[in-house]
Amino acid sequence: MTDHPRRVTRALLSVSDKTGLIEFARALAGHGIELVSTGGTAKAIAAAGLTVKDVSELTGFPEMMDGRVKTLHPKVHGGLLAIRDNAEHAEAMKAHGIAPIDLLVVNLYPFEATVDKGAGYEECIENIDIGGPAMIRAAAKNHDDVAVVVEAQDYQAVLDELAANQGATSLTLRRRLAAKAYARTAAYDAAISNWFAAELKTDAPDFRAVGGRLIQALRYGENPHQTAAFYRTPDKRPGVATARQLQGKELSYNNLNDTDAAYECLGEFDAKRTAAVVIVKHANPCGVAEGADLVSAYRKALACDSTSAFGGIVALNRTLDADAARAITEIFTEVIIAPDATEEAIAIVATKKNLRLLLAGALPDPRTVGLTAKTVAGGLLVQSRDNAVVDGMTLKVATRRAPTDAEMRDLKFAFRVAKHVKSNTIVYAKDLATVGIGAGQMSRVDSARIAARKAQDAADELKLAAPMTKGSVVASDAFFPFADGLLVAIEAGATAVIQPGGSIRDDEVIKAADDAGIAMVFTGIRHFRH
Repeated sequence: MTDHPRRVTRALLSVSDKTGLIEFARALAGHGIELVSTGGTAKAIAAAGLTVKDVSELTGFPEMMDGRVKTLHPKVHGGLLAIRDNAEHAEAMKAHGIAPIDLLVVNLYPFEATVDKGAGYEECIENIDIGGPAMIRAAAKNHDDVAVVVEAQDYQAVLDELAANQGATSLTLRRRLAAKAYARTAAYDAAISNWFAAELKTDAPDFRAVGGRLIQALRYGENPHQTAAFYRTPDKRPGVATARQLQGKELSYNNLNDTDAAYECLGEFDAKRTAAVVIVKHANPCGVAEGADLVSAYRKALACDSTSAFGGIVALNRTLDADAARAITEIFTEVIIAPDATEEAIAIVATKKNLRLLLAGALPDPRTVGLTAKTVAGGLLVQSRDNAVVDGMTLKVATRRAPTDAEMRDLKFAFRVAKHVKSNTIVYAKDLATVGIGAGQMSRVDSARIAARKAQDAADELKLAAPMTKGSVVASDAFFPFADGLLVAIEAGATAVIQPGGSIRDDEVIKAADDAGIAMVFTGIRHFRH
């Protein structure tokens, strides 16, 4: 690639975000570059005492239709698209009085921010930029001759090159800026198309676009030989993408994935009702509990599987306090995420320099409507978020015996957790704490056995006379296809069961429950998570 410089003689600036605009415009003028601008941008530049030509002077047409038509003109697009070394293009420019535009600076109408603030339909429509994307794409296509800037953070790179190259830009920079420009317009159009799909309640639009803004390039992916990066989407759901990291090492791909799993599970527990803690390892909860305060909830959650909790993620639904911080830092923990933290708690966590502390500001609402996406070979699977919550389900008692109030409380707790454990899922719970979790097995029977075995291991470690599954309740994320999985749970000591129901062998499963004298509740809704 020949890195041929192109001198900048004329720049067109049209920005909605005026961060750094005046300083940039002043520096451009210092290089003898003619400034052309539009509307509010032109006014801001002129108010700073700089000479600027309004685009209407360039085109010979005034802005019209409330500013909808101002840059869609041959004298703008010809100046951007003309190939400087093409004699025919040069002749056309001369014949039609088209001046070259060597630098385009455009950031788009704030459509994403307008949607995010909850604006009405018409206001969102008015914040769809037309001229901006057209100019950006034109300049990016002709990057052999034209530099295009779509956000303020690239101003300095342009100025550095102008200073180093006697007022010119390099092809290397222009190509990098062009690639970014197309990615920006793609993400912008993705936001618009997804908004339209939501407004029209179209679950399966003919085309589905996904766009995001880089948060950070990651050291590697799931494994060191994989590359990875973290992007923010227009969805402002509280969590890892919106959280502030106060301290600790850079988050890895697996840290981010696991922390998201922990905080999403935590969203099921209303902080106004009770304190709750979720401990996650490899994207699965290994301990979840509610308590009068965070430290008691943490100790209950830890007791479920302290071995797996080592090196795990801890999520809390209330402000991290000093007592909870002391307890959590007693063992090696990778990440703590909470809505907020006290100064004392922050200081305690700071004694563990590698421990990441994230403050998300709020909890995610499990009822929120949204989309999730997963890549497959040659395709993209998109679905609505699983926003079903047990408190909104109509629970049906399927057995002769109904659950006691205490059992029903624990059944709902267990089903909240089961929603966030990889299928096949079995969750034993007692006194608003998990006491055994079986995750991601090919057989539901195996999940039940593993969960019971973990409960036995926990009992041995805590020197208990019997595993905490004795007198517990059990949740299954999907129906029991046979009675065998239920029989394992009964053998482990479960006294009540919550499951979706819907198997052709429901009668067989219900009979097994009735024969054992346990209660069973059907939710009618399953929570597969793959």
